[in-house]
Amino acid sequence: MNARAAGAAAPNPWIVLVLVCLAQFMVILDATIVNVALPSIQDDLGMAPSNLQWVVNSYTLLFGGFLLLGGRAGDLIGRKRVFLAGVILFTVASIVCGLAQSETALIVARGAQGLGAALISPAALSIVTTTFAEGAQRTKAMGVWAAIAVGGGAVGLLLGGILTETLSWPWIFFVNAPVGIAAFILSLRLVPESKDEQAHRSFDLAGAVTVTAGLIALVWGIVRSGEFGWGSAQVIGSLVAAAVLLVAFLVIEHRSPEPLVRLSIFSVRTIRGANVAMFIVAAGLFAMFFFNTLYLQRVLGYSPLDAGLAFLPFTLGIIIGAGLSQRLLPAIGAREVPLLGLVLAAAGVLLFLRLTADGASYWLDLLPGIMLTSIGMGLTFVPVTLIATSGIPHADAGLASGLFNTSQQIGGALGLALLSTIATSKTTGVTENLGRRPSEADTASALVDGFHLSWIGTAALLVAGALLILALLRRRDVVAASHGEAVPVAA
Repeated sequence: MNARAAGAAAPNPWIVLVLVCLAQFMVILDATIVNVALPSIQDDLGMAPSNLQWVVNSYTLLFGGFLLLGGRAGDLIGRKRVFLAGVILFTVASIVCGLAQSETALIVARGAQGLGAALISPAALSIVTTTFAEGAQRTKAMGVWAAIAVGGGAVGLLLGGILTETLSWPWIFFVNAPVGIAAFILSLRLVPESKDEQAHRSFDLAGAVTVTAGLIALVWGIVRSGEFGWGSAQVIGSLVAAAVLLVAFLVIEHRSPEPLVRLSIFSVRTIRGANVAMFIVAAGLFAMFFFNTLYLQRVLGYSPLDAGLAFLPFTLGIIIGAGLSQRLLPAIGAREVPLLGLVLAAAGVLLFLRLTADGASYWLDLLPGIMLTSIGMGLTFVPVTLIATSGIPHADAGLASGLFNTSQQIGGALGLALLSTIATSKTTGVTENLGRRPSEADTASALVDGFHLSWIGTAALLVAGALLILALLRRRDVVAASHGEAVPVAA
């Protein structure tokens, strides 16, 4: 239910969209902006290679772990309030990241950024879904949202390269300060408040803590498996702890009078299908950005700026795909459009298998894969976002948004950890089998062998996402997303 001051003029919904997308752009930007700067951060802070990905994962894990609490908090105490609180926390944490003098300080501050993002993102998406009624206008709004959600990642790579090369890596965090301040001041005045007036004001902190701790333990175990092996006591202990914590989360949700996640919501076919598919797709997408960036810098010797420029066409492809999806949705349906998109994206990723340690032509070897993958992702994100949020009562807008964002972020973190482990194991095995000290060329070749496995894994995950959409969603389930009809969701 929307709560607007009596007699106040209704805000322009497109201005609201611009403001919440500005904050969401900042959140998505920070999920990838550090990728280009990772080599500089590693050299400056003396980070071990095994700890480097925690600069990424500490953000995505706390982001994903607290998204459900952030989404539900918006429903209970006001989406605008939660949104503004997240902007403040994210902005302050960004400044602390830039000032960090040790790897521990940076990783902790990145986690605080992730917590701020967990308040911003579901509140922003639920503000969009409660501001725009289902139909053509929401489809257009979701097209913008999806372009921001994926295109922002590619822009992050470019901006990270520019700031790292022209200034220094701390500026990839300092740049958030003016954006956050502007978003806060303008949103305070122009974004309307909304919440679930019927809900009780209670918070499932136990649920949030157990699910976050469980996911962190799970990823920690996967990451450490590359160093200690799957049969080590440390890895097995982490995975067992993860299982216990996640089971405890389910028990808490079942018994809580105001659960973080009402488990019955997964009986809704559209929510279940969209979230499961997005979890798998994000697992591949995050890893693709990570490994392609490392290939450009560690193997081809690209500077941070050159690596960022190399991914600039990814944003163009996302815009093209998002625009095409809006035209195709009423023509072929919200289930078929992401199937087409995921097939294109998987084909694009497989084109990266042509890349070698000896060098590559950007125009012939890299760009075709970048364009196919990005257009496919644009075709995928718009309809899947619509499916995940269509037909949902306003009272559950925050919960639905939190679930969808959680699927993306946790899927991405787990996919990166798993594919990193696989790639690292392959690279280590190749160098150990040489029987001699590897040369620089040997190391580059071994790295590429590991990257090839990660790209195959990414393509497999994208295909799996397409198969899950086909298996879990029926055409009649996605009528609202396809044609803008406000029909009840199907169980």
